[in-house]
Amino acid sequence: MKNVFSLMVMVTLFCLPAYAQKDENKRITNAGTVMTEILNIPDDIPEDLLDKAECVIVLPSVKKFAIGFGGSYGRGVMTCRSGKEFNGPWGAPSMMALEGGSFGLQLGGQATDFVLLVMNPRGAASILSSQVKLGGDVTAAAGPKGRSAAASTDVTMRAEILSYSRARGLFAGISLEGSTLRPDNDGNERLYGKGTTAKDIVINGKVRPPASADSLLATLNKKSPKNKSDK
Repeated sequence: MKNVFSLMVMVTLFCLPAYAQKDENKRITNAGTVMTEILNIPDDIPEDLLDKAECVIVLPSVKKFAIGFGGSYGRGVMTCRSGKEFNGPWGAPSMMALEGGSFGLQLGGQATDFVLLVMNPRGAASILSSQVKLGGDVTAAAGPKGRSAAASTDVTMRAEILSYSRARGLFAGISLEGSTLRPDNDGNERLYGKGTTAKDIVINGKVRPPASADSLLATLNKKSPKNKSDK
């Protein structure tokens, strides 16, 4: 009996990394679905803003975890244009985590998809290095929407992150100030291997995108193949 139990433990420990990796791949697949759907609705993210973004963060099905408290919890991915100057094709995704913040009160108990545009290299570097507070460590604002939306407002031009939400079929800009965003280092190691950091993935290009990222990257490369930001 003891030998059988030991064998079961060994099998479980051996299989855990494989199951965990499937979770990361599912997260990437879901992010691709969300990005594709949002970029194909009539009143979506303005094209000129997406063209000026260095990176995109997609967080599918963020959920409120405490009724009346306003905290929320979500896992997603961050992909950036490749190269030191963010001027290449969209690259391998890094796992990301979004936590806390009063925006949870706006979710109404429903799972909500978020898309965040990272608008400059400083914002990207901050997010990839450590946990950041939106509205504190990096400037954040609700993103304007619609193809004809004016993208040159003071708030839009100053913000390092522009954020959008989709819940119950409604798509809108939303403020995520007060929440924290950080690399999901455990998720990155499960997917790409021990010791792999978010910077290794996004900035240094040390890994190849997994097959699960095909849809996400194809959608972004089709919709915004060139970086048109002012360097």
